[in-house]
Amino acid sequence: MSWKGFFEGIQSFFVDVVFAPFDMLRSMAPESWFLSNIMSWILMAIGVVAFIYWMGQLKKFNDNNEEDRSSTGHSYL
Repeated sequence: MSWKGFFEGIQSFFVDVVFAPFDMLRSMAPESWFLSNIMSWILMAIGVVAFIYWMGQLKKFNDNNEEDRSSTGHSYL
């Protein structure tokens, strides 16, 4: 087996197996724009949840005054 065959096998696997669900979603675009972009909606929802969690953690640490806010808090300042 040559290197070309190896890389063509990888290409075939990803195009025919891994990206097949995305091809299905792309073919649904004329019928339902929202459903064809479901992966974008899912990733945006994950980002919003992570952002809200992050802000909650920052507020919790800020309310406990756990951060050294002096101008010499770090050795490089």
